[in-house]
Amino acid sequence: MAHFPFQRLQNDLEKLIAKTPAGQRLLNEPALAKQLGVSRATLREAMRTFETQGLIRRRQGSGTYVIGKAPVLDAGLEELESIETMARRLNLDVAVSDLQIDSVNADAEFAKALNVAEKTRLTRIRRVVRADRRPAAYLVDVLPETILTPDELPSNFSGSILDFLLARGDSPSMSRTNVSAIDATAAVAKALEIQRGDVLLHFDAQLFDVNGKALDYSLSYFIPGYFRFHIVRRVGSGR
Repeated sequence: MAHFPFQRLQNDLEKLIAKTPAGQRLLNEPALAKQLGVSRATLREAMRTFETQGLIRRRQGSGTYVIGKAPVLDAGLEELESIETMARRLNLDVAVSDLQIDSVNADAEFAKALNVAEKTRLTRIRRVVRADRRPAAYLVDVLPETILTPDELPSNFSGSILDFLLARGDSPSMSRTNVSAIDATAAVAKALEIQRGDVLLHFDAQLFDVNGKALDYSLSYFIPGYFRFHIVRRVGSGR
């Protein structure tokens, strides 16, 4: 019973979102909280459910917008493949925007992930993946310049480093990926047009060649409502 008022709030919000046309802004937080008879903190907590479903989007300094049902990329994680490849297989339309390519010196994190010395020159590729023209993921890849220099990427680069390396004839063989839920930093929130602190699905991954050499270190930030990842596992023998 203790959760009943919160459940009622979520039901009220669900009805409000359902009857609001896509693209229209909801009342500002103080007004909406007053209308629903709750605190702003409680309202924000309740709204996170609908953000993770991709039904609403909070934009810094602008407000909360209803964005309608988002296309969902549903894919398994047993095999490594790019977002673009998964989208083509599922007949979903995705695009890359805000592409930034530059050279940076390896800091402690990048040096450890790529097994190189600190201050090694790296190529960094940052971009936003959009689904139905909406930001859905923010991707960052860093590679040693001995593997890839900034001017080697073609003008029609699709956004997938994995696909580029495979097409070039490199030999990526395996990936080690850590999966977690994190709060959006200011930089990531700005790229995804969300609020700082919103919950994101986060992958940090190392890509290795057949000899175990690290080719790429990637940081991927997914808005949960646009992605549904799953893993198929066999039952162990219990011995």
